[in-house]
Order: sequence, then C-alpha cells, then structure tokens
Amino acid sequence: MSLNTSDAGPEVEPKSAGQQQPESLPKPLGPGPDLGEGSDVKAAPFLAQRSQQLLEQEPEQRWASGQGAETPGMKESRSGKCDSPLPPSQSTEVSHRRRCHTDCLEAPLSRAFRGLGWEVGSHPWIFLLVPILLTAVLGTGLTYISTDAEEILEEQYTPIRSLAKAERRFVQEHFTTDDSNHFSVFRKSTEVHLASILVVSHTDSLLEQEILSEVSKLDKAVQALNVTQDDGTQILYSQVCAKNQGFCVPSNPLLFAWQLNKNLNLRSITFPIYNQNGKPIPLAGTLGGTTLGNQIGPNQLLVEAKAMRLQYYLTTKEGEDNAHSKTWLVHFLNQFSNMEESLALKMIQVVYFTSLSRQLEFEATSKTVIPLFYLAYVLIILFSIVSCYRCDCVRNKMCVAVFGVISTAFSVLSGFGLLLFIGVPFVTIVKNSPFLILGVGVDDMFIMISGWQKTKLMDSIKERMSHVYSKVAVSITITTVTNVLAFYTGIMTSFRSVRYFCIYTGTTLLFCYFYTITGFGAFMALDGKREVVCLRWLKKPNILDHKCSSLKRCCCFPFDSLQEEHEADIHPMNLFFRDYFGPFLISTKSKLFVVLLYILYLVISIYGCFHVKEGLDLRNLASDDSYITPYFDVDEEYFPEYGPKVMVIVTETLDYWDKYARQKLEKCLADFEDNDYVHKNLTEFWLREYVQYLEAKRQDVNDKNTFINSISSFIVDFPLFKFDVNISSPDEISSSRAFIQTTGISSSANKKKMLLQLRNLAEKCEIPLKVYNHAFIYFDQYTAITENTIRNVIVASIAMLVVSLLLIPNPLCSLWVTFAITSVIVGVTGFMAFWNVNLDSISMINLVICIGFSFDFSAHISYAFVSSSKPSVNQKSIEALYMLGYPVLQSAMSTVIGVCVLSAAKAYIFRTFFKIMFLVMFFGAVHGLIFIPVFLTFF
Repeated sequence: MSLNTSDAGPEVEPKSAGQQQPESLPKPLGPGPDLGEGSDVKAAPFLAQRSQQLLEQEPEQRWASGQGAETPGMKESRSGKCDSPLPPSQSTEVSHRRRCHTDCLEAPLSRAFRGLGWEVGSHPWIFLLVPILLTAVLGTGLTYISTDAEEILEEQYTPIRSLAKAERRFVQEHFTTDDSNHFSVFRKSTEVHLASILVVSHTDSLLEQEILSEVSKLDKAVQALNVTQDDGTQILYSQVCAKNQGFCVPSNPLLFAWQLNKNLNLRSITFPIYNQNGKPIPLAGTLGGTTLGNQIGPNQLLVEAKAMRLQYYLTTKEGEDNAHSKTWLVHFLNQFSNMEESLALKMIQVVYFTSLSRQLEFEATSKTVIPLFYLAYVLIILFSIVSCYRCDCVRNKMCVAVFGVISTAFSVLSGFGLLLFIGVPFVTIVKNSPFLILGVGVDDMFIMISGWQKTKLMDSIKERMSHVYSKVAVSITITTVTNVLAFYTGIMTSFRSVRYFCIYTGTTLLFCYFYTITGFGAFMALDGKREVVCLRWLKKPNILDHKCSSLKRCCCFPFDSLQEEHEADIHPMNLFFRDYFGPFLISTKSKLFVVLLYILYLVISIYGCFHVKEGLDLRNLASDDSYITPYFDVDEEYFPEYGPKVMVIVTETLDYWDKYARQKLEKCLADFEDNDYVHKNLTEFWLREYVQYLEAKRQDVNDKNTFINSISSFIVDFPLFKFDVNISSPDEISSSRAFIQTTGISSSANKKKMLLQLRNLAEKCEIPLKVYNHAFIYFDQYTAITENTIRNVIVASIAMLVVSLLLIPNPLCSLWVTFAITSVIVGVTGFMAFWNVNLDSISMINLVICIGFSFDFSAHISYAFVSSSKPSVNQKSIEALYMLGYPVLQSAMSTVIGVCVLSAAKAYIFRTFFKIMFLVMFFGAVHGLIFIPVFLTFF
C-alpha cells in the first residue's frame, strides 16, 4: 500500500542570495525527515535523510534540462561509489550526520527514474499510448472467460495433494459399486447425485399417523416428478433412481416400512437399529430431534422424533444416465416450491437441497458482485476527485485523478487478459481482486500527484517530471515489490483458488505499477502543459479575446484564481497531528492509557486466536438468502449426532483364515469402536458376518480352502458384501473393508479431531489400514489450512524483513517492522473469531496481504522516528506523526473505500474479504498512529 503524501508538508524553496525563507514555514530539520520538498511520505524512510541536502543543491542539478554541469554525484555514480552527491564544500559539513547507508541501492534507482521522468516529459504521447494499446491488445484476453465452464468446488477449495484424495484413488482402484442393482451410499468413493428433503413436524413428534400420511404424500409427489425433454421424451424418477435389487432405494427406511404396513406400531420403534420381522433396519441419521426411552438390548426405545430425512439417490454412471440424473435434479429444484404449495402441507415444515445446489448457488452468487464493482469504481473516483481538488485552478488535478482511476482499471484489464491468454483459470474468488487493486492503485496515483505539486511552475515539463520521478518512483517501486512479494508467496499454498487469486492480483499489481510510471505520468505531463497555458492566460488577461474565453473557462476550471507560486500549503490535518494529536498522545497519561489499551488488545486477540474456527463451511459458498441456508440450519439443529460412515480398509493381502491375523484385525477395529467419535454398535464388517455364516454351517473358519471356497455362496446370501472384498486370485484376498459409524462431529473442530484420530489409529495398527469417506476430501482442509497459513505468513514475513534490512538497514527500525507485522497478524486473526470469520482459504489470502500492508505502515513511521534530528524522543514521535499521520489515515481510507462495497455482498466469500481488509487497515493504522509512536518513546 502506498501512502498518500499529498499535503504532507509545505514546499520549501532553496534559498538564494537576498531571498528570505517565508516565516510561516518550519525551519529545515537537518538530516532528519524534511517537512518541505522532501516530505514525500511514501519515500520518507528511504529519501528523508538526504532531502535537505538535495534541496540545498537543487539549483546545481539542472542536468536534466541540459543547462547545468554534471554534478559530483553523477560522476561518482559512474565510478561505482555510493557517497554523498553533495559538492565537496558541503560533503564534509554533513558527513558526520549520515547514519543510514541505503544510497547504494536507492541512489542509482533514483537517478534511473530521474532519466525515465525526463523521457516521459519529453515524449508524453508515446508513454500514454503504449499502456492504452497494450490494454487494447491484452484486454481481448477477457474473451477467454468462459461463462459456461463449471468451477468444480472440490478442485478449487480443497487441498491439492491431500491424503484423502490418495485414499480415494486407492478405493477406486480396488473396489467397485453397482448403482443399478446394489446401491449403497457409504460404499461410494465420490459424492452421489441426490435430492434431500428435511421434514420437521410442527408438533413434538412426527411419529403420528396423520403426520406420516402428510410426509408420505410429499414423498409420492417427489417420485412422481418427470422431465419432458426437447425431443418429447420423458425422464421419470424410476428411470434415474439408484436401485437395490431392482427397486428404487427408499427415501427413508422407517417411512417405507410404514408405507408397507400402515398398522405399524409406532410406539415400539427402537433406535438406532429397528428390527422388523427379524430384519435390522438402520435408522441412524434418518431421524432427528429424537427422544429415547428404555434400553432394549443394544438399542433404545424411540419415544419421539421431531424430524425426518428423505434422501432420493440417483444413478451416477457416466454418460447419458448421469446427464439424465442432473436434468431431473434441476427440474426438482425448479418445481419444488410449486409442489410444496400445491400439497398445502399443514403439519410439517420442509427444506430441500440437492447435490447440485452448492455448485449452482455458488455460480449464481458470483454474478451478484459485478454491480458492486461499478459502485466501487464510482466511489474511488469521487474519493480521488475530492482528495485532488484544489481551489487553485492551475494546481487543480481532478481530471488527472479520474485518469488515475482509469489507469488502474487498465491494469486490471491487462493483467487479467494476459493470464487468461496463457490459460490461468479464472475462479470466482479472483473477482475480489479488482476491488483491492483500485485501492492500491489510487494510492500510487496520489504519490505521483503529490510529487508534481511540489515542483516549480516555471520549470519546464521535462524538469518537473524528472524531479517527480526521482523523488517518488523509488518508493512506489519498493512498496510494489513488498506487496507483490506478499501475494506471490501465496502461490505456495495447496489451495488452487488461493494460488489463482495471488497470481492474478500480484500480476495486476505489476501492471498497475507499470501504467502508473508510464501512462499516468504521461497524462500528468500533458496536464502540466495545461497548467502553463492556464497560468499564461491568468497572468495576461488582456490578451484574451472572446474566441478563447470558453476554452479558458474549461481549461482553468474551477476558478479563475491563482495562488502565489511560492506560497506554503500546509494541510490542516498535518497541523492537527503536529499541534494537537501528537502532543496529546505523548503525554504521560496518554502513554499509560495506550499501554493498557495495547495489553487489552493483545489479550483479546490471543484469546480470539484460540477460538477461530477452521475450514470453509460449504454453505458459505451460497448467498445468504439461498434455499440451502435453512436446510443446513435444520440439519445442524436436528441431525447433529451422526456423521458419515467411514471405510476402514485393509490395504494389503492378509490371511483372513488365520486366527491370529483375525485377532489382530479385530483388535484394531475394537480400537476404532472405542474412539469417542465412533459408535460402538453400528460397525459393519463382512468378516464378522462371514465367520458367523461359516460357524452356523459348522465349517472350519481356519481352513484356507474352506474359507476361500465358501465366499461365493456367502455373497449370494449377502450381495452387498461382494463390493467389500477384492479377491485378486483364486486363493488370495488383496484388500477388503469395514465400515464404522462416526458420531458427534457437527463442529469443524470435532471433524478435524475425528479425522486425525482415525488416521492415527490406522497407522498404529499392526495390519496396514486406511480410513476413508468422500467427506474427508473436504475435512482435509481443516488439517491443511493452519499449516498453509503459518507457512505463507512466515515466508512472507521473512521476505518483508529482507526488504527492510536492504532498504532500511537500521536494526531498531527493522525490529519495529517485525513487531508491527506480528502484532497486526495476531490482532486480525483473533478478531476474526469475534466477527464470525473462519480460518479458511478465503481468509488465508487476506492474512498474507496483511503482511505487505503492515510493512508499509510500520516501516515509514519507525524510520521517520529513528531518522529524526530532534533532541528528545517525544519530539521525534511528534515529528513522525506530523509527516505521516494524515497520509497513513488517507491511505487506509482509500483501501477501505475500494473494498467497502463488498460489505453489501450477500455472499460470505466477498463479505469476508471486506471484513479482513477492514481489520488489516484499521489495526495497521492504529499501530502506525498510536502504538508505535508511543512505544518508540520508551527506547
């Protein structure tokens, strides 16, 4: 982030013989940060120490216009020296005051940019047309944005090389399923097509004949839905439903049992397993809001059930069947509200969801942010105009400010177009980037305009441009480097969406920087010609005639007024920080209050860090008013107990007929069942059933031939188990699997604990095991997000530290930069918990951004302090605030304005971006304006 130095201090003209410095101006500050011409705040940490020296020698350095002799600094630069560019008569006088050795890097860059400024001033039309033409060419890359391409959520918002994805590959290679005749949802390795309805009774329990009749009416209406295609053919539910033994899988086992027998005794139902005529019917996860009674064996009597889950599973085969399933689901979504209204349900409340809902709602949500971008664009233009408005018609820069915003928009078009040309995917989260680019790009524009306003009107355009570039281009370069480094460190993350966002934003920032020092600089030079014409007209009004009066009014808008060329222009906010805020802040009582405030801030932040929720809740990918939001609310309220059934996979060949091998395997399963997140009585394992099967037939379980030969007959009686045993050869079982029922994992913290504990149990088992469920693909984000965030923050922080040591080689200053970065990150992370923001792939981006912005605030403030020539620490602090207080505030405001419109977004991913950017700007500004100025006075 760039700091706006506009009006940071008055212009101090070099004194010549017989010329007195205006009494209203502050006196030069020697080697400390200058409050005059050298007070470009963004450049202060790097140029302030030499600014007063450069002021004194300004008349001697007219080399840019070809009117002056080569300066000593120029000669020494070519000889490889990095000494002071002052004439010999002055170098001795100030040599003892030099404390910082950044000239070896800064001085050559400053001279190079001075030359670039000269060229821009000499050929403005060329430098203006180059960005415009480049934007026109690269902007055509936006045609590669595909509106029809499906952004697969799993690919973008889950870890790229997660353990669950490797486990899924193993399952797919070793086990098969059959949706047409033997469907089993927990045996599937991927998500299946389904429509889900949650039914909530208006009474205490839905285990009543009248209520079940209404639920049954809803169930039949759903199964009666059919789709008529364009060619006239129909897609019936019976054609696309997943089947078991030739029939569609029932939507709810208890409802299906009641539909078969309306006289079913609803007061004798047991839970979680109900035995009907000796056949066990699992009810776990199908009924919610349950109240249980007396223990009946391993089960309990079901007294009440407030809610019921209806699941309509569809075939997921590739090809035409898969397409038909999706078509039926879309029709279900379109017709459900009408169907609900026609049924006139009075005794139940229903909410619905499908396997396509998250994807469809996510795509719809992403389109709602486009109007907000236009609003942000308008707000930034208004803010720029207000910030650059002057009553002085010559110095007024409203048109330049508008072009600065347009230049920033050009950078977005060019950056996005280039990346689309080379095939970088454009994901929804990237739509946050233009809002951030607007704020950052406007900051750089302010810096350029500030440097221009401090030049002399009577100098040539070339001289003025070379002066501006030599003063501010280096500092713009430095802050661009730090921000781009912060973004490019995000490429290391294992989330694709984060990678693409960082690539798009970092690349666009580079274009924004390039267009600022070329196209925007050229437009500023052309506006300088307007200044010359306007100044000539105002000084010689008698030469004006009626033919040019209209042109004059347009050119010299808003007023036909002219301030004195050497008049000091101190912004009232600078005076406020110097005369009021600074003295108040460094008073003893204020220091004590600030220390207590910081302690409170730190305690609250650290507390919040331990309460931040991890992972992206997939419901947050939809808008707030989406139909899936009440679905997940009901699901959390009434169905929190049971989670997914997890596969426990034996990954290598095992002699299952060996008694000791079976004992080892049973011990491992017992360890799983003893886990707090696993239900003891709901394990399903083919081997246990097979052993009972052989023992019932009085066959020797420990005989290999008997064991192998009897499997085929066992599978005939229990057909689902054939999908759990992988017999690779006539006498070898290469792999097999059991299923355990998870419980009590409704929160993200428990999901993470369950996943880690089950994997740990699998590793400890003597027999090689894996655990897997397709939900683990998303659960893995809980284990990866913290690791990725910490790694990215550390790498970015190290990069910022290296930059600070290279450009601000003052140990104390670098220490305060590190302190501020750490403190702001802790604060932002902690307060995320209080603002209902999870630590996920969305917020991880912003934490990395936080580092770059924290560097800007802290580096400028702390360096201005350590470079000050004031005798006391309190005076140093006031001087730093005088120079930087208003620019820090203005810089934070411009970035917040760029993203504030996202606060009105209906989607979590966009609203979160605003929340964290607001926290970053707020805490960064508080550190820069309050904490650091006070803490520096203690050393």
